[in-house]
Amino acid sequence: MTPAEQSVLVVDDEPGMRAALAANLQRDGWRVECASGAAEAVRKFGQCRYPLVVTDVRMPDGDGLHVMRSVRQTAPLTAVILLTAFGSVPEAVLAMQGGASDYLIKPFSFEQLQAAIRRVMSGHTRGGGAESGDKSRLVGESPALLRALERASAAARTDADVLIEAESGTGKELLARFLHERSQRRAKPLVAVNCAAVPEQLLESELFGHARGAFTGAIANKAGKFELANGGTLLLDEVGEMPLALQPKLLRVLQEREFERVGETRAVPLQARIIATTNLSLRAMVESGRFRADLYYRLNVIPLSLPPLRERREDIPLLAEDFARQIAVQSGRPAPRLRDEFVARLQEHSWPGNVRELLNLMRRVLALHPGGEIGAGCLDEEILSAASIAPCGGTGTHARELLVPGTPIRSLERQLLEKTLLETCGNRTRAAEMLGISVRTIRNKIREYGLPPRRYA
Repeated sequence: MTPAEQSVLVVDDEPGMRAALAANLQRDGWRVECASGAAEAVRKFGQCRYPLVVTDVRMPDGDGLHVMRSVRQTAPLTAVILLTAFGSVPEAVLAMQGGASDYLIKPFSFEQLQAAIRRVMSGHTRGGGAESGDKSRLVGESPALLRALERASAAARTDADVLIEAESGTGKELLARFLHERSQRRAKPLVAVNCAAVPEQLLESELFGHARGAFTGAIANKAGKFELANGGTLLLDEVGEMPLALQPKLLRVLQEREFERVGETRAVPLQARIIATTNLSLRAMVESGRFRADLYYRLNVIPLSLPPLRERREDIPLLAEDFARQIAVQSGRPAPRLRDEFVARLQEHSWPGNVRELLNLMRRVLALHPGGEIGAGCLDEEILSAASIAPCGGTGTHARELLVPGTPIRSLERQLLEKTLLETCGNRTRAAEMLGISVRTIRNKIREYGLPPRRYA
């Protein structure tokens, strides 16, 4: 049973408190289900998943900690707020260590509860990779995804640096936010820098900052990303695209936990956790000489990954429904109903662009078919055609054309690049997503193979 996005389970053995909470939450727009004790709460949660549970701690047939542990076993990403008239610091610590999202001591005002709900739901997750307006929000319940998030939750409890390697479009930045929001650094900033998007000559200054006069155009002191992330987390997105010349400097920072601004010699302590992401295999890059081995091993303290969408097809209905609801709300329309044949078609597709591709498809479908129901007839040729792009390792027409025994690797790479650019009508961003490399690499390869640059602008 798919949970309503705005549903909440209220658990309290006192009828008056239960009714008051339900009435106030309903006025606030929530769909409320109530349970009069721990046993009923566990039974109801087993029948229907709720994104939020608000539960009393002391009840005759059990306590809120038991309810919370039961919820965590079946839905580890559900937000749980505990309420008690017997609040104490040790009990609060025990609750938070056990996974409570927040903890309120009776008596409390409904405004306090509203504020707590806003806090926990702003970082609320249900598993995996939905890129939307809420950048920390994840959707999915597949075993592959939950295993990845369980490992990420364990990593979040440490202060070790993390390397996330996964295909483009799977939600690497979302996993980084998931880590940050569950770490002891969550009250401090998460600062991101895209190593592929910043020009090579400016990346050092972007990371470390610079002093006035350090180079032409440096008219004032500037703090770098390492300083801006002070006490929090620094996300090095697409770290595989970092220039080789800059990699030794990053290695030294990670080893010494200090850095120097460009144009200065004074060391500044590094007080941020490092999370690096890449859609490339850094190990393969090390073997080919494109990435330093010592930096790879220094970043790869805790390796994490996310499964591609083709390996978690049971999440596709949840993602499609969630995207449809979000897109409809943004357009001021009611969410459409997705018919079974539409969802079945989605689950048959290989999704080489992963969750990002599904999101873009849903945007396109809802824009072109704004009715109350979405059927299979609304899907475009990208999904319906038998010639859809095969997933990695697939055996589509292009793969058969390219895989001629004895063909030089360089020739294969050029053919694959050229065919992918033709497939995307010259869209470099889309081609980069399909090939699992960065736009910068696409640009460099176009120059390397002498492909007409204007054609692939």
